[in-house]
Order: sequence, then structure tokens, then C-alpha cells
Amino acid sequence: MGDFFDFDELYGRIEELITPDFHSVSFTGGEPLLQANFLKDFLKEHDLITMLETNGSLPEELKKIVKLIKYASIDIKLPEHEAVSNWDDLFKQEMASIKILIDEGIDSYCKLVILPSTRVETVRSIAVRMKNEFIDVSKLSLVVQPASPLDLWRGKTSKLLKISEKAGEYMDVLTIPQVHKLLNLR
Repeated sequence: MGDFFDFDELYGRIEELITPDFHSVSFTGGEPLLQANFLKDFLKEHDLITMLETNGSLPEELKKIVKLIKYASIDIKLPEHEAVSNWDDLFKQEMASIKILIDEGIDSYCKLVILPSTRVETVRSIAVRMKNEFIDVSKLSLVVQPASPLDLWRGKTSKLLKISEKAGEYMDVLTIPQVHKLLNLR
């Protein structure tokens, strides 16, 4: 079988996975909004409860499918993230995507993966900017995810709690480990 599916084949594969405790089909991996036209056409044809997991860098593509999704997660990158060449521009795009989701009433949260080297002030300033410059944070939670393996955090739990506490002064914060890594899933 090739790497690509037609709509019927993809839907058949999804149907095979649906169990009585089914919550939603998550579109993730790489960046799903690079395939926004495919997702739009697929979701119009098949009635599914869907979750979008995105880096939020493509708000114009998000507009194409926002009415077809129920849940969303935006992965906020840190300024020191190696893959980010212009963090401020990326952050503005991420905030534009979050605003689109909030305006459409999509149940959403944003996620921030942090390292032991992440500065408390960096996360606090992101929460401040989110609250003051971009979005209604009363309708959004920030999930702080300590990077795996959790052994990296041995002896640094007070820093992790301080990061959550400082961001929590500005918005709702949940601290949740990267469960997929704990389960050895990619």
C-alpha cells in the first residue's frame, strides 16, 4: 500500500479504530494544516468528531476547516526553540490561529513544551503577551508539558512549579507530562 489514501480508504481505516469509548479523530503529525484542502474535503464528506493538533503557524489554512472541527490544540513554540527563525512572527501567527478558534467557539487549549533550561520569565512573558495583546485567555487553558524523559526534571520540580505558578497569574494552567513519550509512543 502506498503512503496516500483516498477518502473511502481513509474513512474505512478510521472506522476500524472507533470503539465505544471513542472521543475524536485527531489530525496531527508534521503539520496537518499543510493539507487543509484535503482535510476540508474529507471532513465535509465524512461526519466525524475531530481534533486538530497544529503548530498554529497557518491561520489562513485553519480558516478553511475551522467550522469542521470540534477540538483543537495549538503548540506554542518557545523563543529558544531551534526550529524557529523569527519567533515573534511565529507567535503572532499562533495567536491569530487561537483567536480564530476562540471566535468560532472551538474547545481549544495551547501547549507549551518546556525544558529544564526554560526560564520562568520566558513562560511568564508569553502568558502576559497572550493575555494583554492577543486573545481572551478566559476561554483558553495553557498546558505546560515538561519535556521527556522526566528524569531531566529530577531536582528541578520547584522550577516546574514556579513556571506553572507564574503563567497561572495570567491564565488557566495545567501541568501535564508528555504521556505519549511515557508510553513509548512517538
